[in-house]
Amino acid sequence: MPESKVRAGAEQKRKLRRLEQAADVQREKERKGLPGERNWVPPLFISCLLLGVAWLVITNIAPDAPVIASLKNWNIFIGISLIGSSFVLMTLWK
Repeated sequence: MPESKVRAGAEQKRKLRRLEQAADVQREKERKGLPGERNWVPPLFISCLLLGVAWLVITNIAPDAPVIASLKNWNIFIGISLIGSSFVLMTLWK
């Protein structure tokens, strides 16, 4: 039995669909191929958190230290900002 002719447009659509599927597969491989792309986040947010807590503790233990005394009430803002920035950094961790 003779085969019917395939229209050029249909063949072109099939070819484009195959190329799109191949591109999707390639993108998925590239995305999965980046393990640990944010390895820097946990050490940074833990260090910001600990630094903020240490800043607040030190300013309460030694309020007469030269640098701490000159900053006065800004010490609270600095400590809480470091702690807050660590929580913002936690949202980046995947």
